[in-house]
Amino acid sequence: MTALPANLEALAVIPDLTLVSEAPLASYTRFGIGGPARYLCDTTSAEAFAQALKTVRFAGAPHVVIGGGTNLIVSDEGFDGVVLRYTGSQIKHDGELLSIEAGAVLQDVVDYSIALGLKGLESMTGIPGYLGAAIYGNAGAYGQSIQERVERVCFTNGERTASFSNAECQFHYRESIFKAHKEWIILRADLRFIPGDAADLAARARSIREIRDAKYPPSMKCAGSIFKNVFFANLPDAVKAELPPSVVREGKVPSAWFLEKVGAKGMHRGAIVVADYHANLIYNAGQGTAAELVPLIAELKQRVQDRFGFQLEEEVQYVGFEYAAAPA
Repeated sequence: MTALPANLEALAVIPDLTLVSEAPLASYTRFGIGGPARYLCDTTSAEAFAQALKTVRFAGAPHVVIGGGTNLIVSDEGFDGVVLRYTGSQIKHDGELLSIEAGAVLQDVVDYSIALGLKGLESMTGIPGYLGAAIYGNAGAYGQSIQERVERVCFTNGERTASFSNAECQFHYRESIFKAHKEWIILRADLRFIPGDAADLAARARSIREIRDAKYPPSMKCAGSIFKNVFFANLPDAVKAELPPSVVREGKVPSAWFLEKVGAKGMHRGAIVVADYHANLIYNAGQGTAAELVPLIAELKQRVQDRFGFQLEEEVQYVGFEYAAAPA
């Protein structure tokens, strides 16, 4: 363990906190990309997490909070600061209400709810990552979004803990208030379900899982879709006129449609590849790097900008680029 600087020494005495120096962040991301974090703090204790967060904020140290790493692109240089991770995963059941710690794996929550005959998350089977990140990004699939189940979210800024109702979370497509206030870290959520038949829910989940695994194999080093889908109403009029009505789904147009039109399928930089069967899927085919991945994403955005006159927006989050030179 590298000696801590004086302003971070308090981290070493926080109970129930694991502290690692030079932690390889590639091991904590689904892309398998990223250099080391100067320090990684890991805990299943909400109290220890809040204390660590307060310590690094008081110290003025660069820091970032991560979850399961499924939606992260980490710089090859890593992160010259403190990475904090909360992995508390307890699930409590009270009728149609589940109270779940933010570090619970989303698939575990889906499986748990299905087994209890609770309807509302079965279409999210196969989505990787933690519950906290799913709420942060308002994850969804096949007509369901997690916002539909959220009753209350508990969060901390290190100094104090508070909670928001569903309305106060300000959910909209792939967004929540927590994206606008990254200093508020989700600790727990209460999800309210609808009674359902466990066998029917399990059958629906299996059929969705088969589709998802064919598109995004569990062993594939990727973040799922790179770009958010696009609201039809926000598109330039000329683009609206060009779109076949069949591609507009629930008021949105798949980003893959635009990417396919600009020749994205099969593009690659080094070991970073755009799938030849899905233009909005980029994966690491071997020992890919952020220096390959980030410029490829930028090129795709530029191609869509040049052809259609608007910019796609990433679903992925970036770590380490504030403190290191971004790849050219």
